[in-house]
Amino acid sequence: MKKWAAVIILGLAQFVMVLDSTVMNVSISKVVTDLDTTVAAMQGAITFYTLTMAAVMLLGAKLGDIWGRRRAFVIGAIVYACGSLITGLAPNIVVLFLGWSVIEGLGAVLVIPAIAALTANNYSGRDRVTAYAIIGAISGAAVAAGPLIGGFVTTYFSWRYVFFGEVVIMAIVLLFVKKVTDTSTPQKIKVDVLSVLLSAIGLVLIVFGMLQSKTWGWILPEHPPEINGVKIEPLGLSLVPYFILGGALLLWLFVVRQRYLLRVGRPPLVQISMFRIAQLRAGLSVLAAQYAITAGIFFMIPVYLQMTLGLDALSTGLKIFPLSISLIVFSIVGTRLTAFWAPRRIVRLGQIILIGASIFLLASVSLDLKTVQFAVGMFLAGAALGLLASQLGNVNMSSVTEEQTSEVGGLQGVFQNLGSSLGTALIGSVLIGSLATGFLSTVSSSDLPASVKSQVSEGTQAGVEIVPVSSVADIAQKAGATTAEADQLTTLYSDSQVSALRLSFFVLTVIAIVSLLFSKNIPTQLVGGGAKKPRRERARRESRRA
Repeated sequence: MKKWAAVIILGLAQFVMVLDSTVMNVSISKVVTDLDTTVAAMQGAITFYTLTMAAVMLLGAKLGDIWGRRRAFVIGAIVYACGSLITGLAPNIVVLFLGWSVIEGLGAVLVIPAIAALTANNYSGRDRVTAYAIIGAISGAAVAAGPLIGGFVTTYFSWRYVFFGEVVIMAIVLLFVKKVTDTSTPQKIKVDVLSVLLSAIGLVLIVFGMLQSKTWGWILPEHPPEINGVKIEPLGLSLVPYFILGGALLLWLFVVRQRYLLRVGRPPLVQISMFRIAQLRAGLSVLAAQYAITAGIFFMIPVYLQMTLGLDALSTGLKIFPLSISLIVFSIVGTRLTAFWAPRRIVRLGQIILIGASIFLLASVSLDLKTVQFAVGMFLAGAALGLLASQLGNVNMSSVTEEQTSEVGGLQGVFQNLGSSLGTALIGSVLIGSLATGFLSTVSSSDLPASVKSQVSEGTQAGVEIVPVSSVADIAQKAGATTAEADQLTTLYSDSQVSALRLSFFVLTVIAIVSLLFSKNIPTQLVGGGAKKPRRERARRESRRA
């Protein structure tokens, strides 16, 4: 037990980091009510929590090299605990955004790369494979437990106690952190501020553009922002492609900057040459796709269950329970399989199951989601995500030298959280945007009076807000609709939500299929023990060639 003390402490921190990305999703409707905000605002807060981490994770990894990995871990844990406390006390969405999306995110960028590097520092050979598998399983357990913990605490106490609990857990981690060995030597490295700005702003622009697509439109402007009554639609287009292209340009300049720094003998923020390592490239790509799908599921399912079906937080968590239990079980199964199967075989099995799960879920969408088919789809999704979680951390870390583990830990954090950000932004925007389009379309083609159609059209100029189906009739009657008209609008709105959910599941299915292409270079031999040396030698040679 003493041998595994370090991974238990690191695993506790990992549990909190991952828990925060799913625990709030089942509490969306309650937080919306408590803070007098909207689902779209909560989507923004959820997205920017992971985006903050993705945007500055490389800086966090570099600071770990400068300060020492355990010191960075401790500082990050303290910052994270402060953010959790602020979030728990938040009186409004602005303070929640500051505490959760910003301060907690900044703490996490120091903790997450340090976890990866300290795990490598404390274990070697087969023990290291096991330690990374344990961390992966804990991540899977956190994803799975988030809805149940959030649902129970929110229903019987308050969502705020989730964040107070995180403060307590991080205090325990800090109390026993000396159990974690750190033999690394702090390095005297000058951080390139321009590189940090280019990467951070580039990622923010891309994700923010996707986030706003539900309102502004993807290509043609739908509900563009206005300044002094003037609509902002350059060249007759939505701002979304400008944000995405602008972000892509900044990321390209970031790559150019890293190459320039190497030429002049200055340390880059990230060694671009590492992306030539096929195994690392494959592992990071599959990881990003996995977290995009996970984030998409954990955003749209709770929103639908709560805002359409009117379920409370605990009932929502229980509805997701098949995914939760299978994710935990198959994380353990995947860990055991590493002794017999190569990583690619396990990852490909997980990806194929995930495609099947997406198709099951797409076919099961109905007004009440009470079908056995939906439960089977959720169980399969959890099984797939569990298998992937058990493999990818070790695939990434075993692709490089021990000296590069901190940097790869940062890259892993970037891709993990970028995937989560894109998943929440993309799927959330598809869900909300298709709801708006579908609802307005069905109202226009219905037999409702022209006055009602006109009123609905005028009232949704800025888009359709997700509200509980049970409240639609009351809203309509307050706007002057008759009881019969209000009932018809309720039916049209609920049908539109079902259609929006179907389209969102279709997008998830496409992502799952595309991710299968990314796993081509996942190792076909067992990863661990003596198998690591050749890969590390390859990594050294490729780094030298670069």
